[in-house]
Amino acid sequence: QVQLKESGPGLVKPLETLSLTCTVSGYSITSGNYVWSWVRQPPGKSLQWIGYITSGGSTNYSPSLKSRISITRDTSKNQFSLQLSSLTTEDTAVYYCSRDTARGHQCEPRHKPPCKCTQGQQGALSSEPAQLQSQC
Repeated sequence: QVQLKESGPGLVKPLETLSLTCTVSGYSITSGNYVWSWVRQPPGKSLQWIGYITSGGSTNYSPSLKSRISITRDTSKNQFSLQLSSLTTEDTAVYYCSRDTARGHQCEPRHKPPCKCTQGQQGALSSEPAQLQSQC
């Protein structure tokens, strides 16, 4: 069974950089036709796609966040990480990592709350989201 678990600080101040790591167990992040994604859910809003890294190491980022984000991986630890810089209060959200299929721009959520996808198909979402916020 694939399990994903985030780690990182619980509170980050505006203008600082948020760094999150997702540790994957039960599956290699270098295997299969999957992408390893970060999404977030601002208070009272639907899930927002942040970006992903493929099993081959290529990345794709949300255009609205592209200038501020970096997604990397550590294959020796089977982890992938997110860095989001120059935080504002608009970045206040619960952040999730997920394993998504690479089948195109569809959305068939297999988790709750329901997602509104802008990129890719939402697959296995982490069961323990990082309760992370960026706020004054």
